[in-house]
Amino acid sequence: MKLDHFGHEANDSRLPIPQSKIHFSGLKRNQYTLSLLNEGQRAGLLDNREAYVVQNRLLLILQDLIRRYTQGESSSVTTETAENILASVLYAVDAYLASLENHDKAILCLKTGDIADLYEKGVECVRQCFEETKRLYNEVKRQKLDVPVEAYNTTIEESLPIFLKKYGILFDAHNTMASMDYPLALDDMRLQGIFYIKQYLERLQIENRFCFKFAREDLLRLLENFGSVCRFDYRIELFNMFELVLNNALFSVLSGGDAGQIRISPYQFERLERMFTYADASEIRKMIREAMTRLQHNLQILDPRAVAYMNECGQNLIRRIVNAAEYHNLQAVIITDMDEKIQPVVLSLRAGDRMSDVRLRRLLDEIIRSETKEEKVRLIQSNFFSLHDYLDMLESDCLYGDEYDALYASFGDMELAILAKIVFYEELRNGSGDLLSIIRQKEDAEPDWQKRLIGFLKRLDASRINGIDKLIGKIDYEEISFY
Repeated sequence: MKLDHFGHEANDSRLPIPQSKIHFSGLKRNQYTLSLLNEGQRAGLLDNREAYVVQNRLLLILQDLIRRYTQGESSSVTTETAENILASVLYAVDAYLASLENHDKAILCLKTGDIADLYEKGVECVRQCFEETKRLYNEVKRQKLDVPVEAYNTTIEESLPIFLKKYGILFDAHNTMASMDYPLALDDMRLQGIFYIKQYLERLQIENRFCFKFAREDLLRLLENFGSVCRFDYRIELFNMFELVLNNALFSVLSGGDAGQIRISPYQFERLERMFTYADASEIRKMIREAMTRLQHNLQILDPRAVAYMNECGQNLIRRIVNAAEYHNLQAVIITDMDEKIQPVVLSLRAGDRMSDVRLRRLLDEIIRSETKEEKVRLIQSNFFSLHDYLDMLESDCLYGDEYDALYASFGDMELAILAKIVFYEELRNGSGDLLSIIRQKEDAEPDWQKRLIGFLKRLDASRINGIDKLIGKIDYEEISFY
């Protein structure tokens, strides 16, 4: 007689396999025990009395933990605290029942097992996961990429250590209590607590190990080019580096380049553009899948989890390419290496020259008292140098009507580029088109200085707008703060 891994008689291939009465759609990952109780009752695997016994035993565990929480001084706490501790209890029971990987066996445990024993086993599952997570964090920290991406660095250096220090297995097991600002390429927010953090670190480790296969110089160059294409400072924005690197590595393979190369030349872009423009969705899907297989083989990526993770990311890339090819916007997906590095320009609006509040108020009063718009513009041009001061002045309503036009007419293209960057920040970041089309589509804005700026820009000729558009990508974020 053959036995399965649960110790039951194995099914003979000639006999019909019994179907579970459990509807998987009725089970919730974050409320596994409670949803299992409900589904068990619906399926007739648990009666009302058995469900009541389970709930009663859980409340007894809660009472014991409340006494431990108050160190024996009280048997009562606030409703919020009691609900939080009960959620922690259920999190531990969920952990054990989910480890069985069999819904019918999990219901049998609830039906016949000692709930207190199930809870203790669940606490041990959580404790083991916590220890594994700490070990995994140390590995991730040792293998951290040397990149100036703020969200990536603060997540590893600050957010994760805070979580590991404050995590409470008994009273707060379900709480994540951490702000992971750095986004993964693929994330599963259905998980909570230590199981979410462990999964986050496992996926981050896969991403780091892949990115380490490429030269740091090429990675930094890719990030700079990406920032230029998206018109934002890659150092402070939220995006995923692994996805960028993976995509460009695939594009390198597809365009005849090396698997270890992530810098795409203008020539390679033209070749890729022709390939994708004349291919339908099924052909693009086949191209990406074949390139992924070659990439994994050439880079010797053998870990099944890494392979599966890359393949799933590849599905996302296929959808992006199909959409970008249809709308002739492949330059937003294929990050092409610039012919020469853009050098920051010297800015006339310097944040370091910000004046004191007293002097600012005095100048604003003087501008308001001035009788002509020419005099107001002269005062502004001769006294304002910091972007912060300019914005304070514009927000103060010390100008009115065509006085704004007179001021904007005195600006050079760089000053206009800075203000346009502020007013159209979301449109530029989302790739809504070039500056000329964005201006034409913009109907209105608040406050009044922005509305007047839009009107002023609409009256400029297209060639000057195109020149301002190019300058937007050359603004040095280190010298200028937009907020």
